[in-house]
Amino acid sequence: MDGVATLIRKDTCTQDTLEMEKKPENKMYRPLPDSLTIAQSGVNGLGLFAKKGIGQGTNLGTTHLKIGDEILRTPLGGFINHADESNCVKVVLNDDRYKKKWTLVTCRNIKEGEELTLQYTFYKV
Repeated sequence: MDGVATLIRKDTCTQDTLEMEKKPENKMYRPLPDSLTIAQSGVNGLGLFAKKGIGQGTNLGTTHLKIGDEILRTPLGGFINHADESNCVKVVLNDDRYKKKWTLVTCRNIKEGEELTLQYTFYKV
């Protein structure tokens, strides 16, 4: 593991420090990691689903960027649905190019076909 992130939220997923693998720099833009797909959700509309098993602590990529006073969603952030008992968390990182950016990290092992969910903090549910 190349990096460590301390999570801020106080739910069961975020009380501990998660080990995160550093994502290799990829020159070609990919809106979603290869391990995810978008499909009909039982939660709401479309959602993010695992195409294969994903391990706990996996950094799936950037969900939101703060540029100036505005928070922008990436495709990854746009398709993840809310759940009170979520299987992912947002981890805030300071970045040289942006004021802040948030990445999506799994807080437990995710099974193939399982929907990834998050507790919303930017939007009202």
